[in-house]
Amino acid sequence: MNVATLCLAILHGGEATGYEIRKSSTEGEYAYFVEASFGSIYPALARLEADGLVTSRVEQQEGRPAKKVYAITTQGRETFHASLFDKLDKDIFRSEFLLFARFARQLPASLVRARIEERLAGLDAELEQIEQIRDEREGHPGDQWVTSYGYECLKVARDHLASHMQELIDLAQPDEANTVAAQ
Repeated sequence: MNVATLCLAILHGGEATGYEIRKSSTEGEYAYFVEASFGSIYPALARLEADGLVTSRVEQQEGRPAKKVYAITTQGRETFHASLFDKLDKDIFRSEFLLFARFARQLPASLVRARIEERLAGLDAELEQIEQIRDEREGHPGDQWVTSYGYECLKVARDHLASHMQELIDLAQPDEANTVAAQ
């Protein structure tokens, strides 16, 4: 799937501005599916509109710039539905934390501990966000299944990190050794 398909998926749920689409795809409930940068969403919307898959209208706002509101067309819905039959790419998982952890032996233990604690806090925040999305989408069985799946995947990662954090900290250099090496 690509950014254009992601835009169609978001618009399948109702009209949205470009800003709302960007926010939903980078921070909201659609952030978990396809990597979509700020610079890729607006060109995708322009192509979708040129292809007749979405329409847009400009809404004037008092005291603020006008906003462009996008809506999916019947052809856009059909195209989106057809795209769901396409072969799926493998899931992509990338983690800066895991790159950091790979080199824990070269780092001070206090830094490794701090990064683990930051990662645990980040995972807790992500789990909370998924719970919020799940609560907002109550009554939508597909959404409930997806959020449950995502929640459980993150929870396993969080629980593993919490129960094995000392192993990673033990790989690190004692803080005193790094103080001497830095001098």
